[in-house]
Amino acid sequence: MKTNKLKLIKDENLFVRGPLSRFNELTFAFKVFFNFIKAFRKMHFLGPCVTVFGSARFTNDSAHYKNAEMIGAALAKTGFTVMTGGGPGIMEAANKGAFEAGGYSVGCNIILPFEQKQNPYLHKWIDIPYFFLRKVILVKYSYAFVVMPGGIGTLDELFEALTLIQTKVIQDFPVVIFDSIYHKELCQHIQIMAQNESISPEDMKLLFVTDSVEELISHIEQYSIKKFGLIKKQVKPKWWLGE
Repeated sequence: MKTNKLKLIKDENLFVRGPLSRFNELTFAFKVFFNFIKAFRKMHFLGPCVTVFGSARFTNDSAHYKNAEMIGAALAKTGFTVMTGGGPGIMEAANKGAFEAGGYSVGCNIILPFEQKQNPYLHKWIDIPYFFLRKVILVKYSYAFVVMPGGIGTLDELFEALTLIQTKVIQDFPVVIFDSIYHKELCQHIQIMAQNESISPEDMKLLFVTDSVEELISHIEQYSIKKFGLIKKQVKPKWWLGE
């Protein structure tokens, strides 16, 4: 299994180094297409999701883990499917909260030779071999994003979502940064960008920073459920598509 994971990492590593042979690039493109279709079929019937981003490294005795668990439960009770990257830490906590609250919990697990495997609190998950494909799936089915304490990967996911909203690729879905102390310097730097006009002051409105689960839920209800008129509908599978 580890050999297969290393091969997938090598595939993506080779692809981004520069031009390959036409055959190798075509082969990689077919692999990407196959994994997109597999992900679309697996995730098609989820209903509206909220994606929770955060570090895989926090243990279940940390305050960050407990906060993510409360957030997952609160989102599930609101009627959302809780989606994460499917791994341990913050991801596990949010999935656990939703799972144990009677909601629906899903994960997009990245295939790595170390650190990550799917957590046990998922009703449904998909193993995804490429980072860029995983980010598409995490964004595609979500109507809000919750950013918990995390590392470089979490910041990457935060700014990916903000860039897509800023450029109108996706709608103005709410982006909530949870834990003002942990993210203090990050928020200050975003303010510096606005002061120096490298982003518009209007872009500051894309972010909502809070330390309260109740405020987080209220914000998502106002700017996601009410704004977009979300009703939790379950798309029915079609037998003739093998669903």
